[in-house]
Amino acid sequence: MKSLWPTGTLAQSPFLWFYAGRTISLFGSGMTPVALAFAILSTRHGQALLGPIMAAEILPNIIMLLIGGSVADRYRRDRLMQAGSIGAGLTQAGIAAIVLTRANPYALFPLAILNGVLAAFTAPATRGILPQLIDPEDIAQANAYLNASRSAAKILGPAASGVLAATVGGGWAIALDALSFFLASACFCRISTPSHPTSPNSLLRQIQEGWTYFIRQPWIWPITAAFAVMNLVQMGAWRVLGPIIALRTFGAAGWGLVLSLQAVGLLLGSLGILRIHVTRPLMATMTAATLVGLPMLALGLKAGLLVLMLAAIASGIGSAISTVTWNSTLQQGVPPRKMSQVMAIDDLGSFAAIPIGLVLALPLAHRVGLTDVETIGGLIWITAAMLPLAQRHVREMTGPDIRACATEIADSKSS
Repeated sequence: MKSLWPTGTLAQSPFLWFYAGRTISLFGSGMTPVALAFAILSTRHGQALLGPIMAAEILPNIIMLLIGGSVADRYRRDRLMQAGSIGAGLTQAGIAAIVLTRANPYALFPLAILNGVLAAFTAPATRGILPQLIDPEDIAQANAYLNASRSAAKILGPAASGVLAATVGGGWAIALDALSFFLASACFCRISTPSHPTSPNSLLRQIQEGWTYFIRQPWIWPITAAFAVMNLVQMGAWRVLGPIIALRTFGAAGWGLVLSLQAVGLLLGSLGILRIHVTRPLMATMTAATLVGLPMLALGLKAGLLVLMLAAIASGIGSAISTVTWNSTLQQGVPPRKMSQVMAIDDLGSFAAIPIGLVLALPLAHRVGLTDVETIGGLIWITAAMLPLAQRHVREMTGPDIRACATEIADSKSS
């Protein structure tokens, strides 16, 4: 891949407008986590507020996720993306104003909640719109471009945000994120998708069918359960305690550099997995996922900034390989008519415990110690990632095995 800009048939609308909007939005959003974290930490009682504010965004997103997925299957995805981007731009502008004026940080809570709700509706629409914009034979290449731009945004965004937070203030980085959402919405206005046919099933019926299928797949739920534990630990230890430890040691700019290097690993892993033939995708998913625990161990064990940077690169590589193989396995093994419900349940199970980790991380650190909790979090992550591999059907199943298992269960259910 010579550049991040699509070529050939993809360099034509409507995909080009979708790609441009997503890329602009991702670059803006890449600056917000670092800027917002250090802006909150600079306020009175900031350490106590950081986790709850993050949870205020994630919790409503989790609650509304299944509904948002169903809505995205029933209505025009382009309209949902346009409206969602405008809404996100307004909320981010409000957050930027609060940070820049040093207003009461508790005013961030309602805006964070609204951001979470908006994301629950726009994310499923964004994931599902690609087949409506391009020919089937171009989907793999299109996803490669999207993954590359996402990784590039995670490389440049945190570094730029760290510099802004250390100089003029993180509020300006959040303001740029708000502008990026408005620009993205303008790009999305240039694409159009047809309306969905009316579904014969009710929303509740759709959710019930998806859940029944999900729990009858022995190769899906163990991995979803593992990620439930892993995300609970990682979000609390890394997202909440990580910036606090960084602020006391190597500073905001160093933390931004670590996150950028993690994104470098994501880019390397995303490009590298295209050259590897994976015969046992579930084993690859969980083995690669263990690498994500390395930065937590490095930070908790006070291994130094250089070791932490190397661990961050390895973490990004592992995360990219794990994500690609897991998503590809789901797309191959789940019937198309069940895809959105099953993936929504997988997301829900994987993310449901995150608010608990965000809220409890700091109180636990006060009792046990910041670096001790960070170290324990890394060990728990690695252990949870390896546990599903103790089951033979997860460890040894190949791609054809997964497709055959899914087909057999689906046929049994319909007979």
